[in-house]
Amino acid sequence: MSDAIRGRSLGSAPVPLSVLDLATVGSGRTATQALGTTVELARLAERVGYHRFWVAEHHSMPGVASSAPAVILAHLAAHTERIRLGSGGVMLPNHQPLVIAEQFGTLEAMAPGRVDLGLGRAPGTDQATAAALRRGRTDGADQFPEQLAELVRFLDDDFPPEHPYSRIHAVPGPVQGRVPGGVQSDHRPPVWLLGSSGFSAQLAGRLGLPFAFAHHFSSAHTLPALQLYRQSFRPSETLSEPYAIVTANALAADDPRDAYRQALAGGLSMVRLRTGRPGLVPTPQEAEAYPFSEPERAVVEEYLSNVIYGTAETVRAGLDELAKLTGADELMLSAMGQGHDARLRSYELIAGAYAQ
Repeated sequence: MSDAIRGRSLGSAPVPLSVLDLATVGSGRTATQALGTTVELARLAERVGYHRFWVAEHHSMPGVASSAPAVILAHLAAHTERIRLGSGGVMLPNHQPLVIAEQFGTLEAMAPGRVDLGLGRAPGTDQATAAALRRGRTDGADQFPEQLAELVRFLDDDFPPEHPYSRIHAVPGPVQGRVPGGVQSDHRPPVWLLGSSGFSAQLAGRLGLPFAFAHHFSSAHTLPALQLYRQSFRPSETLSEPYAIVTANALAADDPRDAYRQALAGGLSMVRLRTGRPGLVPTPQEAEAYPFSEPERAVVEEYLSNVIYGTAETVRAGLDELAKLTGADELMLSAMGQGHDARLRSYELIAGAYAQ
C-alpha cells in the first residue's frame, strides 16, 4: 500500500506538494461559488502537478463549506482523472465507523486507486455542535483508538468470527469479492492519521500508518510531534518506514502587497473565530479598514507569523526551509485567500516556481 502513499515531487520541489482545501466562502460569495472554486482548484492542482487534494470537515462555520467531505470528494472524482483525493480529514468521533467505511468504499469504487481516508479525533467545531452531531453518544475523542480499530476492521472486512459485527459488511467492500460470482478491486483507501499534538502522532507511529501534522495552526508542536511519530514508528503492511505530511498556510501573489492583504484577511477571519464571531472570509479591503484592538492585533500577528506569503519566489524559499526544518516527506498547502482568482493564482504561482 506504500505506493498509494508516497508521491512524486513537482519539478524541483524538495518533496511532493499537495493541497488542503476548506471550500472557504468569502464575503459577497455563495457556497455554490465556493464549491465551484474547489472544483477548479482540484483540476488546476491535477494539471500542474500537485500530488493529492484533500478537503477538511468543519461544522457550524459560515465561512467554510466543507462540512461533508465525502460528498465533495464524490463531486471532485467526477471532475478529475489522476490526482489523489481525500479527507483532511473526516473527524471520526462525529460518525459511526461503519458509515465512514461505506462512504469511502463508495468513493474508492468511483475513483479506484486514488482515494485517501484521513482521520482526525477533534470535532472540527465547538462542543455544542459536536453534541448535536453525536446525538448523545459518549464515545468521543477518548475512544478514538477503539473507533479507529473498528473502522479498519470494516474496511478490511476481517472481524473475527466471534465478534458481534462479524456478519456485518461495509459495501462496497471486500465481501463482494468473496460471494459467488463476486469480483472486487484490490484497492482500499489508505488510512492516515491527522493531528496537531502528540496523541495521533504516537498512535500513527505505533500502528505504522502515515501521519499528517497540522503545522498551519499548531506550529509550536510540529517538531515534537514529528519526532514522536518517528520514534514510535513500527513497520506495518501499510508502511515500512515513516511518512509524514506537514500542512502549511502558503499564499503567493504576483504583487507581495496583494499577498499580504490576502493574508491579513485570513487574520481577521481568525480573530472573529477566536472571539466567537465566525463569519464569511472578509475581503482584503475589510481587513485593511478593520480597527484591530491590541489583543486582536496580537492574534493577527500570531496568525501571520505562521503563513508563508509573498511572491512565488518568497513562498518557494519558505516552503524549502520548512521541508528542511521538519524533514517532511510531503508538504500540503492551504491558502486562506478570499475569493476565487487569488486562491487559484496562488497555487498556480507556487507550482510554476518549482516547475523551472
